[in-house]
Amino acid sequence: MSPPGAEAAPGAVSVPGPGSASPRPLLSGCWSCRLLSGAGLLMAAIWIYQGPRSTMRKGVPPSMGALAQIIFAAGVGAWGIIILADPMGKQRRREP
Repeated sequence: MSPPGAEAAPGAVSVPGPGSASPRPLLSGCWSCRLLSGAGLLMAAIWIYQGPRSTMRKGVPPSMGALAQIIFAAGVGAWGIIILADPMGKQRRREP
């Protein structure tokens, strides 16, 4: 650690201290990025869900692995919906 009044070496990267700047959201304002990734996650969730669903349609009772796959697909789908809805971005826009 250098003393508070010390000069930084040339080429040194200064790191902002805590509270100096708000962190930028991952998909901040790029609607096309959010649409592409959210739709991709929803399609992946449907694809993951189709595996155990097709075996259950044949009359095979679901196993623990199939149930885990369905739950995982629901989580991936929820993640896609959250990215599309962007609830945190809407809250930040309302602040002055």
